[in-house]
Amino acid sequence: MKRPGTWRAWLRGGLLLTTVGAVGGTIATQGGCASSPDTAARAGMPLSPTPLYGKFVWHDLVTDNPAAAKRFYRDLFGWEFVDVRGGRRPYSLIRAQGRWIGGIVHPASAAEKREGALWLGYLSVPDVDRAVTEVSARGGKTLDGPIDVRNIGRAAVVADPQGAAVGFVRSLPGDPADTGVPEENQFLWMEYLAQDPVAATGFYKELLGYAVRERPLGGGPHYVLAQGPHPRAGVLANPVKGARPNWLTYVRVKDPAALANRAQALGGRVLMAPRPDARGGSLALIADPSGAVLALQRFPFEPSKSAAAP
Repeated sequence: MKRPGTWRAWLRGGLLLTTVGAVGGTIATQGGCASSPDTAARAGMPLSPTPLYGKFVWHDLVTDNPAAAKRFYRDLFGWEFVDVRGGRRPYSLIRAQGRWIGGIVHPASAAEKREGALWLGYLSVPDVDRAVTEVSARGGKTLDGPIDVRNIGRAAVVADPQGAAVGFVRSLPGDPADTGVPEENQFLWMEYLAQDPVAATGFYKELLGYAVRERPLGGGPHYVLAQGPHPRAGVLANPVKGARPNWLTYVRVKDPAALANRAQALGGRVLMAPRPDARGGSLALIADPSGAVLALQRFPFEPSKSAAAP
C-alpha cells in the first residue's frame, strides 16, 4: 500500500484541492460556477431532488501524462475534454455524449509520478467527517481531507480497512439522478476486488446502510451492494493473488474485444481479453498508457436477464 503522505500529495487535485469539482454536472471554478440543479440539467446532468448516499457520483483519473490520456480516451471512447484554469493545478473535465462524467488531474511531484496512475471513484455520503472517522476506527487511513470544496460541499479521500482508495463527497447542489442504464462509453459500474470480500461487504454495509445481495458469477461469491431497487457496486475476491485490494471502474461498451484491441493499438495494454469464463465473453480489462486500469463491459451481458445491474 502507498505511504499515507505520498497518497496525500498524489491525490491532491481532482475533486478535492484544485478548487475545481464536478458532481452531477455541478462545476465550480475560481472564475465562476454552474451550481444549480437547473444549470446541471441543461448540461445533461439532471440532479436528484434527494441525496443518493452510497452512489458513486464522480470519477477522477490521476495520471502523470494528461495529454496522452486525453488522446487515448478521445480515440477510444470519443470523450471530450475541457481544461479548467485557475485552480491549484491544471484539471480537465471529461464529457461524454454531452454529460460531465469525470476529470483528469496530474500528480504533484516526480515522487508521486512513480506511484502509478489510477481511476478514483467518489461515493456520496451523508457526513464526510463521520465516514472518515469510521474508516479510521476500522483500521483504514485518511489520505486527504476532509475539506470544504467551494460550491461543491465537503470531500475526503481514504484508504479503507483493506487499503483500497475511495473518495467521499457530500454535495451541496445534489447528486446525479438515477436515470437508467448509462449510455455507451460512460461509467457503468464499480466493483471492489477485495482481499476479504465478506469483511469488505460488511464494512460498506455498516458505513452506508446497503442491502447486500449474493449472486454467483463463478470463481466464488459475488456480493451486490444495493439501496432500494438500485444496485450501487459489487464486491468479490481479487482474482490476482497478492494484488492490493482496489475499486475497479467499469465503462459500458458495445464490443469489448474490439475496444480492447483498439486500446492496445493506441498505446494501452490488454490485461484480460474477453473469454467465455468471464461473464460470457462480455468483459475485458485494459490499462491506459499511464497504467490506470479500466473494465470494458458489454451490457446487458445476459440478454435473458433484467438490465437492472451489471
